[in-house]
Amino acid sequence: MNNLIMSAKDLENCLTSEDNDFLLKLERLYSKLNEPSAQFEASSSKEEKDKAGEEITAISKEIGHELEKYSKKNVEGLHVYSFETPVEQHASASRVIAKLRSPSTEHDEFLYYIQRAYEMLFTHTFADQAISKKRSIITKTPVDLPFQAYAAHRIPDIDKQIENSVMCVMLRGALLPSMIVSKEIQEYSSTGYITPFELFKIKRDESKTEKTMDYLLDLDRSFFRLEEMDGKDLIFADPMNATGGSLIAIIKFLEKNGVRPKSIKFLNVISAMKGCLRILRSVKNVEIYTLWLDPLLNHKAYILPGLGDAGDRLNGKDAGGKERNMIKLMADYGSSVVNLYRAQVREIEKTVFNH
Repeated sequence: MNNLIMSAKDLENCLTSEDNDFLLKLERLYSKLNEPSAQFEASSSKEEKDKAGEEITAISKEIGHELEKYSKKNVEGLHVYSFETPVEQHASASRVIAKLRSPSTEHDEFLYYIQRAYEMLFTHTFADQAISKKRSIITKTPVDLPFQAYAAHRIPDIDKQIENSVMCVMLRGALLPSMIVSKEIQEYSSTGYITPFELFKIKRDESKTEKTMDYLLDLDRSFFRLEEMDGKDLIFADPMNATGGSLIAIIKFLEKNGVRPKSIKFLNVISAMKGCLRILRSVKNVEIYTLWLDPLLNHKAYILPGLGDAGDRLNGKDAGGKERNMIKLMADYGSSVVNLYRAQVREIEKTVFNH
């Protein structure tokens, strides 16, 4: 069987009654944005635009406060960057998200901001947890007068957190983010540890709505080794966590095949509250780290306000409707990206060609 299907019906019982009540509250709050958004879009005067903008800001701030309050009180395992980091760091996250959301941010710049986002996420997920334990990096510099210069730098010692980790790629939009996280692991590791890569070809049936969605795992076009994941710390890095269905489908498939991960970390740039709740209510030993938390999904299961199709914005659209394979996708990133992540590229090629 090439496609394993999990449907939206399998996700129906993930949420508590309290979760569902909260999501309805978010819908009511978000609907208040309709009128000022229309005014902001249609207005030609600066005064009217400013007034509508102030109303959008006030309602968005109220939604953010509700998300933070509910997350801290009712949701264990959800780590939102702006809810857990010092307020001085929030502006950086806001600016990155604003650039990623904008339709005017073109491919190369979008890629740059995705890299920035995952560097911030990695620090929050791993380095911030080991801030009290540090090790030294001694670096030889090009300066040799009056004697050969060396510099010492103290960094968090995260070896224990990363030495057992495996990158699990939910294909397309997750490929480059997974390479970025693996590169950060390599750079922080005292041994230069390069994570194994396990590749899953999973997609949603975009012809369906959020309430009727199917999730398809194509085994013929997936490349993974079950023995490499058993007892390991699995890391998934996907820019968008919308319904949570793709991750849940993969984890349930692994569990059915005898894989028992030691831990699971899901790193997202933007997450929908519903997707986070579904994952955390139905998957054991999982933690979600997200740079930003959005309130809702629309009927097509896109995040609101979201940023569109992250996969297409990262990788470009496939020409002629023919989907690129993993190797072609990496080649299309260009030599600068491939050279930067050459150790990760070699590991991915090893997984594909040895399958």
